[in-house]
Amino acid sequence: MAAYVEQAVRAGLPEMGFSDHIFMYWLPRDQRDPGLAMLEEQFDGYVEEVDRLRQAHPEIAIRLSVEADFIDGHQATLAAILDRYPWDYVLGSVHFIGDWGLDDARYVAGYDDWDVDVLCEHYFDLVCRGAETGRFDTIAHLDLVKKFGHRPRRDPRDLYARVGRRLAAAGVAVEVNTAGLRKPVGELYPHADLLVACREAGVPATLGSDAHAPEEVGADYPLAVAHLRAAGYDRVLTYEQRRRDWKALP
Repeated sequence: MAAYVEQAVRAGLPEMGFSDHIFMYWLPRDQRDPGLAMLEEQFDGYVEEVDRLRQAHPEIAIRLSVEADFIDGHQATLAAILDRYPWDYVLGSVHFIGDWGLDDARYVAGYDDWDVDVLCEHYFDLVCRGAETGRFDTIAHLDLVKKFGHRPRRDPRDLYARVGRRLAAAGVAVEVNTAGLRKPVGELYPHADLLVACREAGVPATLGSDAHAPEEVGADYPLAVAHLRAAGYDRVLTYEQRRRDWKALP
């Protein structure tokens, strides 16, 4: 984790957030995939390491976060876990529809079981239902369902408008995430049209590189800023102890 901080300092970032994936709390311990998320016994150490790095690196603001999957039917379990720690912010996401990991290349054949328009409707409904729990500050990689290039066949503007309205009503932000540029889809999350729909609905935005390696910290930051500006944003949210602060885009 120290290498991520050192990269952020080299990149000149004024602040960074750690948002590792929460352990797979909805599964029995012997069914959790350690390649997808930390183990439950690592969780306390993760929080402690962020605090240690804060003390070691006063030159940069380091925020404590976690990315937590919304799994329908397990809301109470997630709430009890999140309430144990002093987060600066919590990212919400949807990676699973039932037992299917929709962003996992090992299971990409699962897309063949869906009509893509039905899939998109179902996926975005899950995302919005997660936002409506009130447990998340920002929704991560909002249109992750496009990761392998699967697009709605119907005009998605009505769908995007509905998503924007539900996210606005839920009081969450949307993350502009550069990791999509490093995935098969080859574009930022969310799509430009979806980001415009969020802005029109009054959904604030945050910035994230979704770094899974130190060298990805701050990756393609100028492209993310341009993406936000093109959608009509002129500022982004940052967080400290779940409190929002607005920062002007450079």
